[in-house]
Amino acid sequence: MDTINTIKDLDTQLFLFFNSKHNEFFDVLMYWVSNKVFWIPFYLFLFYLAFKQVSKHIWLVALAAALLILLSDQISVHAFKNIFQRLRPCHNILIQSKVHLLNGHCGGAYGFISSHAANAFALAMFLSLFFKRKYRNFSLFIFCWATLVAYSRIYSGVHYPADIIVGAIVGMGIAVAVFKLYTFSEYLILKPK
Repeated sequence: MDTINTIKDLDTQLFLFFNSKHNEFFDVLMYWVSNKVFWIPFYLFLFYLAFKQVSKHIWLVALAAALLILLSDQISVHAFKNIFQRLRPCHNILIQSKVHLLNGHCGGAYGFISSHAANAFALAMFLSLFFKRKYRNFSLFIFCWATLVAYSRIYSGVHYPADIIVGAIVGMGIAVAVFKLYTFSEYLILKPK
């Protein structure tokens, strides 16, 4: 039990350190980085890159991506948030007054694990595997994007670092499983008759 409390204390201290590093410019930037709708043009661009690679089988990639996000989002809520019920930092009365919150938006009561982090890292891992032979520096680029999205949740005052780290690990694990399913499905569809 002492180990768990030590980890929670360290997590809280890390959160307070990172969350305290804010200014007006980054308040605006991180608000948009955290906004899912803001990234729609980026997702359309990724879809276009995938289409260039697989053309008429893009429906299979779209199906895999939809399954990926559905699983990472639902697992982050039902297997973690609803089970562990760890309050978000902005709902934790012990540190609430020290939390820098963007636009007064805190979200639901529980934050372990971050659905944003799970979804972003799931997508990053899936696309990294998908494009690994096509674009040389794509993995670095997409994981930097996922890290930025995940960090924006700490900056926004709604997640602890552990929420982000575990969310990223869960998302990447789901992505590996979905990518294996995708490659198996692709093999079944494209194999010579």
